[in-house]
Amino acid sequence: MHETSSAIMITHSLRSAAKRSIKHLAIRTGLEAVALSRADRFAKSAAGRGVIFTLHHVRPQRDFAFEPNGHLSVTPEFLDSALTVAREAGLEPVSLELLPKLLSDSTGQRRLFCVTLDDGYRDNAKYAAPVFRKHGVPYTIFVTPGFVERTRTMWWETAEVLTRVATSFRFDFGNGAETVRSSSIGEKWLAFERLAAFVQQIDEDTAVAAIDQAALACDIDGRQIVDDEIMTEPELKQLTASDPLARLGAHTLTHPNLARVDAERLHREMQQSAIRISDYCGRLPTTFAYPYGSKHAAGPREALAAKDNGFVAAVTTQPGVLSSASAEKPTLLPRVSLNGHYQKGRYVRALISGMPFRLM
Repeated sequence: MHETSSAIMITHSLRSAAKRSIKHLAIRTGLEAVALSRADRFAKSAAGRGVIFTLHHVRPQRDFAFEPNGHLSVTPEFLDSALTVAREAGLEPVSLELLPKLLSDSTGQRRLFCVTLDDGYRDNAKYAAPVFRKHGVPYTIFVTPGFVERTRTMWWETAEVLTRVATSFRFDFGNGAETVRSSSIGEKWLAFERLAAFVQQIDEDTAVAAIDQAALACDIDGRQIVDDEIMTEPELKQLTASDPLARLGAHTLTHPNLARVDAERLHREMQQSAIRISDYCGRLPTTFAYPYGSKHAAGPREALAAKDNGFVAAVTTQPGVLSSASAEKPTLLPRVSLNGHYQKGRYVRALISGMPFRLM
């Protein structure tokens, strides 16, 4: 029985690795094709009116053999290169809160770019802010008060540390507690992916608490991870008071998938997060980022709620460039991810061209 179970796990692990490899190869091949062909020269309309960049961590390269959240982390050097590429492509940097008005100007020919950073990581102030100041580029950090005030953990960060450090751990995925093996790289990936799927399958609050409990049993404190990674209220106040390029936007109170909560909580997560953030920076934020941001997390209901709660712009993680039509849906704006797996200036140039999104 044990041998059969092990064989099944090995098969799942191999399939998981194959899917990741194929995905990365397909994306990299597409970006290289656009970059090398310079197809953007012949299809300039694909670039639209510009882009909104998505970032999370900005920090020096880390040498972990296992880093499932590696796509969320870029180096300061790559950020510097990306901003240079955007400028060279003729894009003008603007703050996100001004974007809808600029896009709605039908006579405007300016091509624009905005830079946004999700979650409020401390490295945003330490490593990213100096790069923005060097280029004179405004930026918006989307803040979750639950992280700032240490009342909510970041399950994806906790799950990464748990699966990286532990060789096995106990977890109940719904059929009773089991021992989850996480010794080899393949096992670690499979364990992380199972935890990520678990968050999507059941009540998110319950799932986050279960991951926290499993981590604590292995002497890993999810709240300590937040304390190590996320800026405090005084740090946010200091950043916004000292840097005129910095803006804070709302990112809900507790970072749930808003499409999975009821209407009351949807509005509370938006409204109360904005009120709390106004205490951090002295003004009510007018921009918002949907946690996760995919089509399964941000749709028409959520966009209407963002508008009703006074946000002039709200961003998804749904990929695409901006167009004049974006002004018609300012609370459902697409973004272009600066992904840690693809840190090359020519890839940024390819993304700005808009061509990869026509091929998707």
